[in-house]
Amino acid sequence: MAIGERIRYIRNLRGMTQKYLGMAIGFDEKTADVRIAQYESGARTPKEKMIADFAHVLGVRPQALSIPDIESYVGLAHTLFALEDLYGVKINSIDGELCLTLDKSKGAAYLSMFDMFSAWRRESEKRDNSEITGDEYNAWRYNYPKGEAEQTKAALDKIRAEKNNSSDE
Repeated sequence: MAIGERIRYIRNLRGMTQKYLGMAIGFDEKTADVRIAQYESGARTPKEKMIADFAHVLGVRPQALSIPDIESYVGLAHTLFALEDLYGVKINSIDGELCLTLDKSKGAAYLSMFDMFSAWRRESEKRDNSEITGDEYNAWRYNYPKGEAEQTKAALDKIRAEKNNSSDE
C-alpha cells in the first residue's frame, strides 16, 4: 500500500473527511479536500515534514504511513529479503506450513525483533480473545512502539508503588 493509500485508509478509520484532514494540517479551506485527494491518489508525494503533519493529525507514528514497497508481490518479496539481510527474518517450514522465524545469530537484532514479534502476538491474541477491540488493536499497531513504552512504564510504576507501600508498613 503506497503512502497515499495509507493516508486514505487511516483517515477513513478515523472518520475524517478529506477537507477536515487538509484543514487540520494547515491547508486553506477552499483547497483542502483537493490537496488531500492529490496525496491520496499518488499525484503528489508528501515530504518528510508533511508526513509528520499527517501522522500527528491522524494519531499515528510517521512510520505507519511511510512503509516499504509492498505494492506488488515482487516488491513485497524484496522487502522480506531486506528484512532477512538486516534483521535475520527467515523463511522456514514448521509441520509443512511456511512461516517466518528469527535468526538467533543476529544478536541484538534478534532480541529486538523477538520483543517486537512478542508484543505483536500478545496484542493480536488480546484482539482475538475479545479483550480489546479491533480499533484498540489498530491504535496499538499504528502507534507502535509508543504503547510498549507506556505499558513498560505502567508496569514499573506499579512495581515501585508496591515497593513503596511495603516499605511504609
